[in-house]
Amino acid sequence: MKTLIVGDRPTVERLAERLKRAGSHAEYQRIQCVLIRATLGSSAAQIAELLGWSTATVHVLHSRWSKEGDAIFELRGRGGRHHQHLSPEQEQQLLAPFVKRAEAGGMLTVAEIQQAYQEQLGKQVAPSTVYRLLDRHGWRKVVPRPRHPSSRRGGAGRL
Repeated sequence: MKTLIVGDRPTVERLAERLKRAGSHAEYQRIQCVLIRATLGSSAAQIAELLGWSTATVHVLHSRWSKEGDAIFELRGRGGRHHQHLSPEQEQQLLAPFVKRAEAGGMLTVAEIQQAYQEQLGKQVAPSTVYRLLDRHGWRKVVPRPRHPSSRRGGAGRL
């Protein structure tokens, strides 16, 4: 049987130290998978049973470790805005003239912001996209009242 993982002392010490610094459960298990093979020489079936994995996963991880080394322990973070039209910086630049106008007391409508957004993007977007953009940047929908609540409907009050 060909040995993919050499159990020499420096490798085992490096893996043991890395195991102590593991940042997530997934990283911890990946390091364990390689470390168990390096120290105990356990088979893939035994390691799979210990970790609750399939033997194929253990084989894949061992072969990747022999080719790529410690790079397999660096897991990519999940989440984020994968389907964004503009970066946060570009959104700030798009909203900058509207911010100035709002600070000067002007009224803004979503239709104006949507028009500017579509011109920059080069395609149509739904109004909900603009509302989400405004929400991301801390804006909220403020609509002026048509009349003051304490005003009377009939005009001048009767005495």
